[in-house]
Order: sequence, then C-alpha cells, then structure tokens
Amino acid sequence: MNGDLPSGLDPEAFSAWIFGAPGPAADAGLELAPFRGVRFAPEVVGDLATVTSPPYDLIDEKAVARLMASDGHNIVRLILPPSAEEGAATLQRWLAGGALIVDPEPALYVYEAASDDVPIQRGLIGALGLRSEGDGAVLPHENVYPGPVRNRLDLMTATHANPEPIFLVYEGDGDAAEIIDEITGTPSLMEFRSDDGLVHRLWRAADPAHHARVAADLGPRQALIADGHHRYATYRALQARHHTAGDGHGPWDYGLALLVDSTRYPPHLGAIHRVLPGFPPGTAVARAARIFQVTDLPDLPAALEALAAAEGPAFVLGGAGFHLLTAPDPVRLLDAMPPGRSERWRRLDTAVLDTLLIYGVWDLPENERSVEVVHDDPAAAIERARRTGGTAVILNPLKVEDVLAVAGQGERVPRKSTSFGPKPRTGLVLRLLDRN
Repeated sequence: MNGDLPSGLDPEAFSAWIFGAPGPAADAGLELAPFRGVRFAPEVVGDLATVTSPPYDLIDEKAVARLMASDGHNIVRLILPPSAEEGAATLQRWLAGGALIVDPEPALYVYEAASDDVPIQRGLIGALGLRSEGDGAVLPHENVYPGPVRNRLDLMTATHANPEPIFLVYEGDGDAAEIIDEITGTPSLMEFRSDDGLVHRLWRAADPAHHARVAADLGPRQALIADGHHRYATYRALQARHHTAGDGHGPWDYGLALLVDSTRYPPHLGAIHRVLPGFPPGTAVARAARIFQVTDLPDLPAALEALAAAEGPAFVLGGAGFHLLTAPDPVRLLDAMPPGRSERWRRLDTAVLDTLLIYGVWDLPENERSVEVVHDDPAAAIERARRTGGTAVILNPLKVEDVLAVAGQGERVPRKSTSFGPKPRTGLVLRLLDRN
C-alpha cells in the first residue's frame, strides 16, 4: 500500500486494499501505547459539557449549528471545520491560547461513562498499534468508502493530529481490567454530565509499571473495531503515506483509540436505520409486496413490537403509515445474494436489505444521498423520512455473536450495520503526532 488513495474501487475492494495491505515491521499483537494527551483546560473553556460532542459522523447539520453556537471552543470546530486548513488553524490557536494543554508525560487514560453513577462503560484510551487485518490483532467488520477516508485524511494531515478516538472491544477480564478498577477508585482528572444524561470521567495512568502490565495483557488478544472504521482506515492511509515518503517508524504507526473489555462492560449494539429521501412510501411498499409478506400496523410502538418478535429477515417501512415486511420469497432471496458469502452473512438483515431491497427491488443507487442513516432512533428516522418525502426502513439490531463470527472469518457485514455504544465523547483527549 502506497500513500495515495486509489480511485475507481468499490467499497469492498477499497476496504480490502486499505485494511489488508501489509504494514511496516512491528511487534505482533494488540498494542495500546501511552501518549502525551491533549485536553481542554476547564479554567479557560469552562464547562467541559459545552466543548465536547458526539463523534463527527453522528452529528447532523442542525446539531453542528447548535454546537457551534453553544461555545467558541466546541470541538466540532476542529472535527467538522469548513476546511482542513481552518481546522489546523483552530487547533494551533487553541494550543497557543491555553484552551488546549499538552500533558507533560506519556500516559494511558481511563475513560468511564456512567448512568446515575452506575458505570456502563470503562476502558483505556491510548495509541493503538496499526496492524494489517491479516495479522489478526485488529479486526474490521464493515467496509469503508474512499470519500470519508479522504475527508478525514485531509484533516489529520493538516492538523498532524488524531482529534477523536475510535472505539474497539475485546474479550479480556485480565490484568488491564484490574488496573482500570484500581485507577477508578481514585479522584478523576475530569468529570461532567453531557446532554445525553451520561456522566463522563477521565483519569491519567502515567505509571510505567501499569503500561508494562497492560502491554503484557493485551499482546495476545484480538480486538474488534466497534465504531470508527473510516478513521481506522485513515490511520492506515496516513501510516502508508509516511512510510512511502521514507519517514520510517514513528507516531503515524499508531492511532487514537478507546479499548473496552466487553467481558466486563458488554457494549450496547443498536440498529442503524435507513432513510430513503424522496422515495415515496407507497412505491416502496408496493414494490416490496412483490416478494415480502406485508402487514399494516397502526403506529410505531406496535410496529416495533412486531418487528422485535419477527423471525428471519424483517423490516418496518414508515413515512406514511407503518408496514411490517416478513417472509421474503426464498428463491428471490437466494438469487439476490452475491456468490462466495457465508451462510451467516446471507442471514444478516442488513445483507437482505441491501441486496434484495435497496439495490434490487427498489433499484436505488449506492451512495449517501439516496440512502441516509439514523443511529438507533426509529422515531428520528420516521421524522426525517416524512420531512424529505421519503421512506424510513427500521431494522432490528444485529447480534454481537454474528458480527464477531463474520469478522473472525475474514468477511465484513454490510456498511452501516451496527451501532455499538455508548460511543466515547469527542473532546476528552486528543493526540498530536508531533508531540508523540
């Protein structure tokens, strides 16, 4: 893999290229290294709830405008700037003005998200060693598109920074988990309640002895990318660019990540619903009825209850009424599936939706304008569909064991199949490549 992103590749080929290409010589295994974190200074920016945000790809235009107006230091000015150059200028201005401070020594950071003082997620934020998919240490489970990778690559190149962590899960219950328990028993570095109702806390783990124990524990393990595939792909593209330029081993061989032990803190896996702007619900239902059994339902609660109880591939179409789709024609379903896929992949609801309905029966183009996504919020998907004169497709969430099994055998679930959570808050800690 060289430093230039190829053109003309479909998402599957692009993903195989960027995830599967051999990396530089490095220690094998899962690695989370300490780094000098960059954090907002509360004495300068005030309440941290007003300067942090959800991850960049979960913020729509209305939310961007709201966050921009909420505080002059909100992190959206860095992660979603008008241009990469303006993002870089913002970062340098905040560093020079003391709004952002750089910790004096490398550390791992313990992150906690709590609901009513009950921790629902704890993990370690560090510099993740970048690996080829073939090494088996870091497994992607979704394909990525070149466009978003180019966008993030421009930003990370201009800022020389990883502005927000990706999110990975692994099965551990080992020494790293014990260290997290030790550290969370001490006073936190920061604490605030965000507008989603969660309390976010951060601790620094600067003891080299802790770092050595974490390294020994994680080395033989395997992690699944839960959220942030495009950012991980960007890390690898940035890594390739530096190695092609002859820069050798350096901070570009790592990327900012939150690593959560799913044995201790099982993630919530929600569905990602689709919105088809401008595609009339009547047309969607009429065409789907050719191959699915259609049941009309009175309202969204009844539709969601029926969807959860359905066996096999099932979907709710909304926008003008609610319609449950079940029992697809088995011959049409078999014909629609691409060759070479495992039986488990063929049973995924998102595979059936994409291949049989969206690109088959409905004949919609494969781009982000014709198919929008809404994470884990059926009512928001319905509202957006009505606002755009389109159709919402509500799905059941995939099962964690199906995602792990598909990824473990080298396949990827269809794009935007999973919404793992809770996702780490953006703006808690950043990573500068030129300070590491």
